[in-house]
Amino acid sequence: MVMLLMGVPWEAKAMKRENLLSHITALLDQAAVIRGAFHHAQSGTHLLRHQATTDLNATVYRPLLCLILQGAKQVGSSSRTLAVGARQSLIVSHTLPIVSRITEATTEAPYTALVFPLDLDLLRSLTPAVPPALNAPSSDPFSICLCDTDPGLEDALYRYIIQCEEEETRQLLAPITSREIHARLLIGHHAQILQRLLWRESTASRIFLATRSIQTNLQETIVVGDLAARIGMSNSAFFEQFKAVTGTSPLQYQKDLRLLKARDDLRTSRAKISEVAFAVGYESSAQFSREYSRKFGRSPRQDRELEPV
Repeated sequence: MVMLLMGVPWEAKAMKRENLLSHITALLDQAAVIRGAFHHAQSGTHLLRHQATTDLNATVYRPLLCLILQGAKQVGSSSRTLAVGARQSLIVSHTLPIVSRITEATTEAPYTALVFPLDLDLLRSLTPAVPPALNAPSSDPFSICLCDTDPGLEDALYRYIIQCEEEETRQLLAPITSREIHARLLIGHHAQILQRLLWRESTASRIFLATRSIQTNLQETIVVGDLAARIGMSNSAFFEQFKAVTGTSPLQYQKDLRLLKARDDLRTSRAKISEVAFAVGYESSAQFSREYSRKFGRSPRQDRELEPV
């Protein structure tokens, strides 16, 4: 008798997982990616592979779904860290400065992951038809949620990638499957974190507005009282909830975003280091260099020399 798990034969679940891993591996092989990320333009997803563990790496995560297909990594903020392993997935609901590192990867079994960007407008359009999950027992406000990957979601992602590779199915079927993926997120293990974000009066949605304001006005000095008033919270409540949702303070959040934006600018332009510093809101290039070196372990000049434009 075939063993069943949630109504689906376990052999079928394993086959779906292997199908997705095998297909992602083939795409990475075709693109000759051994270490790093590959943008699968047809689907808008990012595919990642590392054949060895890595040091800590700072980057910006925007709202996304990430499936770990093989290997493991650590991901988090300055105050929260999550360990993510094979057959697990995570949702990031807010734009966050993140520190991560690959903790399990070998040549024989490289770390392999699929990153699917979330369409918040599509999620909002689906929300009225979804039963509320806001009263579920778990109430961790942190904007990164880790769960075991739902086989139905994995199957939908596999079909979506396949459909995006042919013009006809990309136009006709992929949008339907993308809608299915978003719908599955709203009724699956990740439902609570997304519904908190999409409910307009929730703390998560208010902090989302604050983070968007900081991102839009990156050069401006933060006035915590003004931000708190704008989203209808007291100063103390805003500071506490901002840190609970993002894992960092408003000032540190802005500093991290500034430095990450500066790193990208240094690597993609020939602007003077002082110009890059001023462009992200620093008034002193000396202070910029100190904080840049503290965060990345290299001075802006050293970083630029390592990365050809």
